Order: sequence, then C-alpha cells, then structure tokens
Amino acid sequence: MTPPKPESSEARTGLLHYIRHFRRDLLSALPARLYRAWMAEFRAGPIHSFLCNDPDLVNLVLRERPGDFPKSDRLREGLAPLLGRSVFVTNGEEWQHQRRIIDPAFEGGRLREIFPQMADAARAAARRMPQGEVDIEPLTSHAAADVIFRTLFSIPIEDETAAQVFAAFRDHQQAQPIVNIGALLPLPGWFPRFHSRRATTTAARIRGLIETLVDTRAREIEAGNAPDDLATKIMTTPDPQTGKCFSRSEMVDQVAIFFLAGHETSASALAWASWLLAAHPDWQERLAAEALTLSDTPSFSDISELKLSRAVFRETLRLYPPVPMMVRETTRAEKFRDRNVPKGAQIVLSPWHLHRHERLWDNPDGFDPARWETPNGKACQRNAFIPFSAGARVCPGAGFAMVEGPLILSMILRDHRLEVTEPAPVPAARLTVRGQDGIRVRISPRAPASSFRP
Repeated sequence: MTPPKPESSEARTGLLHYIRHFRRDLLSALPARLYRAWMAEFRAGPIHSFLCNDPDLVNLVLRERPGDFPKSDRLREGLAPLLGRSVFVTNGEEWQHQRRIIDPAFEGGRLREIFPQMADAARAAARRMPQGEVDIEPLTSHAAADVIFRTLFSIPIEDETAAQVFAAFRDHQQAQPIVNIGALLPLPGWFPRFHSRRATTTAARIRGLIETLVDTRAREIEAGNAPDDLATKIMTTPDPQTGKCFSRSEMVDQVAIFFLAGHETSASALAWASWLLAAHPDWQERLAAEALTLSDTPSFSDISELKLSRAVFRETLRLYPPVPMMVRETTRAEKFRDRNVPKGAQIVLSPWHLHRHERLWDNPDGFDPARWETPNGKACQRNAFIPFSAGARVCPGAGFAMVEGPLILSMILRDHRLEVTEPAPVPAARLTVRGQDGIRVRISPRAPASSFRP
C-alpha cells in the first residue's frame, strides 16, 4: 500500500489558474500525463516553461552543461528572506567560491569524525518515540534538527537557542508557500517583493538566532577553544583560490540553508519512510532484524551493514523526493527533442515525476526496495534518480543524508513497531514534500531482541 498521489489537473494555460494551484499545492497543479511524457511545454502568461523527464535532457542540464543552465533567479523570490545569498540560490563565481569552502566539511573523513554526534541524536530520537497514534512528522523533524545542531554547533536540540530555532523553522515551514508570486511573474529588480507577514517574521527570527550562534562560535574560534564540528570547519576554511573565508553575514546565509536542507529534507524522508514501513510490515520486520545488529553506540563502520535500511531509504527518496522540483534557466536558445527552447525559458526538472515515470521504472508507484539490486533499478539510479540533484550542483550533504537517514530509521525500528492508521496520508509540496494533513502512524514497543532471528 502506498499513499495516493495528488490528483493532477489537466493542463490549462491561464496564469491565475497556475498561481492559485501552485500556491495551494504544486504537485496537484500539473497534468497526470507528465508521468509518461518525455517533455512538456507550458505557457502561463509571461512564463514559458519546459518540464524535462527525458534522462538525456536531465543529464545535459545537470551534468554535461550545467553552466549553460544556471538556477533561475526566480527561485530566490520565495526563499530570499530566509536564505539570503546562500549556496542554494547563487550561480557562477559566487557559487563556486561558496562550494570551495563548504565541500571539504562534508568529505568522507569528516563524516566519520562527526558520526558520534549523529549517533547520539539517533539514539535520542528512538528514546523519545511516544506510544499510540501520532503524527510522525513533528517527531522526525525533531530528530533531524537534533542531528543538525549536534553536528553543526555541538549542541543538542534541548539547548535554548537550538530549541528556539527549531520552533521558528516549524512556523516558517507552515507560513511559506513553495511558489511566491515573484517566481511566477518576471518582475523587474526595482519592483517591491511581497511576502506574507508571518513568513517574513519567522525568517527574521531564524536569522537572528543563527546570528547569535555564529557570533558565539566566532568568539570561540578567536579564543582558540572552539569545538571541532562542521561550523568551525566551515568558518575557518579559506577559499583555496582567493584565500577568503566566509564573512559573518555569509555564514548566516549558509547555516540557514544547512538547516533547511539538512533538517527539512531529512525530516520529510524519515516521515515517509516510517509510513511506508508501517504499510509494509514484511519489510519492516526485515529491517528491524537487521537493526538488531547495531549496538546502542554504533560506529561509523556499522553503516555499511545497514543494507536493507539504505535500500528502504533510497526507495523512499524515489517515491517521495523531499525537493519535488528544480528550476534552471536557459542562457541561450536551445533545441530539446526537436522543439525550440528560447533564451530565458524555465527548465523544470521534476524528481517527483521522473522517479515515478511509467516508461522508466517497473511498478513505478509501488514500494519495492529490492528494485535497487535489479539491473533496471541500477540503470534508473544512474539516469533517472536525482533526489539530491546531480552533477556539479549535487547537494554537498548527500553523503551526510545517506548516513543519517538509514541510521535513525534503524534505531527507531530496533525498539518500536509501526502500524498504519486511516486515512492514508496525501503528499503535498510545501518547503518539502509533507503530508497534507500530517503522516499518522501507530507506535508500540517492539518485542525483546531475543525473539528475533536475523
């Protein structure tokens, strides 16, 4: 059993139709035929967009010629109050400068060093699980936020500032539509941007709290007593080409996207993985048996043994990619599949549609973690699986997420059993793919370890 996809409307070209439906739910605003189409062209007033499901076009845009398809400036319209000029929204030399500083913090060796903090958060998440019927989204949000605070700033989520940031992010997630009006209309730079008062207020509060954390860490670095965590690594790493480190304001921008990308996306994937396992008890029991191999203080090397958990997490990212769509912009006229694509057109890459494409995947809407060991599954993983984007702009935290997700999932399933409740959750695109009315499961204690035979 898999939660239903949102009902997709058939294509209409009216701008007001798109504004209304995009603001309500991006996933239900697009026609159902996109799950079979290789490419689709949309015109809505001044917006000219091309959604590309052809893996060759996806590779062209993301891997072969990424410089010719920068992120659209319209992406910043809804996120600017929170993210400023973070690595998520910049292009060109500014983006390259940011990545040269950020990437070393997420290399494999660094993941090994911060793994104990990640394991502490996973253990705490398992112990916090309540009993009975709950909306699991707030629980996975709490767990993912705890991982970010422990690995980034060496503080648990119980820390006063961390708790305030988490609460403000929760408010911002509800206040912020995925598409701002400025993203739909090509407004000139001088034209005033409009954001909801609640979204602007929550973004300002988050940034103020992050500034406090950054300032505290800067003083610790200057005094020579800063902990060896991700924040210290990023703040003290110079760009090897320019010798410059991030300024205070630049670091606030980057921490905002680390929290958004590392917290929102992981929380979304963990919540959907929990529901999918509740809906597929056979897979849940297999994963629980595998999890029993973990000690209460797992080591980094243990992650390689969580093969089933990694397959389940990967399958969750296929069915419910946290970031459902990515937008690039053409810098010159192109020809895609014998169709003229003008300069300035929006190129939409949709993991949501690509990962469920009926002409690429066997049983595209079905939950089947075993597919990742089949020839077709492996081929699709190379060509049609982009939950973290791909190419030069692949998410720098992809490796981090693929350690964090399976670990937390395993620690929870080691101690708890999950069951489905009615009704099934319906996915909706907010900042990430969440349940329209939450994702509810029933949690109960798992039988003692001795009853399992891995």
